[in-house]
Amino acid sequence: MISNIIVIVILLIIIASLFSGLFYMLKDHGRSNRALKALTVRITLSLLLFALLMIGYWTGLLHPHGLIPYH
Repeated sequence: MISNIIVIVILLIIIASLFSGLFYMLKDHGRSNRALKALTVRITLSLLLFALLMIGYWTGLLHPHGLIPYH
């Protein structure tokens, strides 16, 4: 359960970083590097989330589930 909460929190932070990058792009008109920093944070968090998902799968904390069950 805690692993699911961690994944959701990281996803929400990634979305917030994405929108902050959009906001800085529209507000600064390319005169500062705040959008670049926000998007760098988003990419870093995305890679971290991917790594955590892989570690969770390999350790058995996370289990894949799909719409079609395995036979």
